[in-house]
Amino acid sequence: MTNINEFIAAWRSHRNVLHDMVADVTTEQMSFKPWEKGMSIAELVLHITGSMDMFVKTVQNGVFTPGSKQAFTTADELRAGVAGATEQTEAILRSLTPEQLTQSIDFFGNSLPGFVLLQNAKDHEIHHKGQLFTYLRLAGIEKLPFFVSRG
Repeated sequence: MTNINEFIAAWRSHRNVLHDMVADVTTEQMSFKPWEKGMSIAELVLHITGSMDMFVKTVQNGVFTPGSKQAFTTADELRAGVAGATEQTEAILRSLTPEQLTQSIDFFGNSLPGFVLLQNAKDHEIHHKGQLFTYLRLAGIEKLPFFVSRG
């Protein structure tokens, strides 16, 4: 993957679904955890967006860069946070140069090209989005989107 536009389109086909997934979440449901030590719905959503932020900033900077930490108290704030994080992440992705995509970056003891880190980031997001589908069902949300969007 060296074409960043193709990557962005593939990533957005999954991220757009995250927006749809949180559309019906209520403020009360945000704190739902399927088990005591698990993340809440809100924490899982923020883990998804914060991890992608970390990966794209790491590729942008060439060294590990922590992602943004956010906390929200209402479902409307959560939805706005997802929207803002998505736009910020896409802006950074669009700014990446071919050199940044091919540079080797030390990532927890592994030296990986930037484009490999981005693919790992997308796979990580897909993994946790799958978990979120289960969380939302358990929290009582019956209407959920298809796992990928082409729109």
